[in-house]
Amino acid sequence: MATDTMTEVFEEHRPVLMGVAYRMLGRVADAEDVVQEAWLRWSGGDRSDVREPRGYLVRITTRLAVDRLRQAQSRKEAYVGPWLPEPYVTDFGDTVADTAERAVLADTVSLAVLVVLESLSPLERAVFVLREAFGYPYADIAVTLDRSEPAVRQLAGRARRHVEEKRPRYEVDPVEQRALTERFIAAATEGDLEGLMSLLAPDVRLVGDSGGLAQAPLRVIESADKVGRFIDGATRKGLADVADVSFHTLEVNGGPAVLMLSGGKPDSVFQVDVSGGRISCVYVIRNPEKLLSLAVD
Repeated sequence: MATDTMTEVFEEHRPVLMGVAYRMLGRVADAEDVVQEAWLRWSGGDRSDVREPRGYLVRITTRLAVDRLRQAQSRKEAYVGPWLPEPYVTDFGDTVADTAERAVLADTVSLAVLVVLESLSPLERAVFVLREAFGYPYADIAVTLDRSEPAVRQLAGRARRHVEEKRPRYEVDPVEQRALTERFIAAATEGDLEGLMSLLAPDVRLVGDSGGLAQAPLRVIESADKVGRFIDGATRKGLADVADVSFHTLEVNGGPAVLMLSGGKPDSVFQVDVSGGRISCVYVIRNPEKLLSLAVD
């Protein structure tokens, strides 16, 4: 296979490979490293006998991601405070025309689901991602992971049950989520505590991720009163202490989010889960290492 052709084939499948790697690892930089390693293996030899490049590349990427997950276990155990995935800008563009497929892809990359996937074993996570997000047949997953098909089905069942038990049990309305996100940011930045409280569910949770590298709560905050007052106080202090603050709406992990810039640099990402017309969870990502890919020109 000519070098130009190999490059074109790889670039054609890069979005899928990145999608698999990110869902497996929860970090954009790690996913990019895995995809780059897959490229080196793809381009480093004669692949003229490969009949299905996509399957071959997904197999390489998945195996590399499984290996990296196993190596990263100790790093996650030493993480300071709650862990959230690195925000991943999602824009499926024209590559996904089917509405149902688009919804599945968005759901399997959501912050809530990726947090649940963190509690799966590397093999369970790989099976879940390949089966639920990309619809791979069990037989193909078995080849990818070098396991028997019955073993893969068992892994899939265990992973699916775990995710269903832990994931939020509600349908996400993107329009409602976007509207509540905008109202949430407006109330917070305007110091409207009453308006902010009206948006929060009684049992709302706030999960902040700083990795110990920025100011954020080291435990999950629960209840509308505690979450509302924390957001109000933190926002007032932040806006008073920092000059040149701006907010930008973007789509991350399949849903609307707000990027806060301080002095032109990414400071925080806010995203909310919505249930029953109220905000049920607030995610705040402030770890600067997880915001590098969100720099705005």
